Amino acid sequence: MTPRRLFRFAIGGTLGYVADAGTLEVLVRLAGLGPYLARVISFLVAASVTWWFNRRFTFEVRHASSAGEWGHYVALMLLGAAVNYGSYAAALAWWPLAREHLWLAVALGSGMSMGINYASMNWLFRGLQK
Repeated sequence: MTPRRLFRFAIGGTLGYVADAGTLEVLVRLAGLGPYLARVISFLVAASVTWWFNRRFTFEVRHASSAGEWGHYVALMLLGAAVNYGSYAAALAWWPLAREHLWLAVALGSGMSMGINYASMNWLFRGLQK
């Protein structure tokens, strides 16, 4: 793990967090979905953002991507997603402020799954670089 790669991973994670929390807020506040279902959808949006960014900039994969690669990426993210969603759900259950400000619960979940997601991405993109 190089400092440059770790820095880029942090940028990708920040972009993913903004996509996740923003999509969640829109789905809950404007579309009227519940915070649990909306989080499944917002996670998929965030996973797509982080897949693109990390593929292109963090791991510098240059050849064309495929839908299969994206599917493989999302499948690898399921362990991190379980930790993320579990932390999010726990925050909503036990932290009144998180129920009021969903972005706090998203931040907690994202932070809890960061290491798992980095290891999964590193394994996936290792063979695809340049």
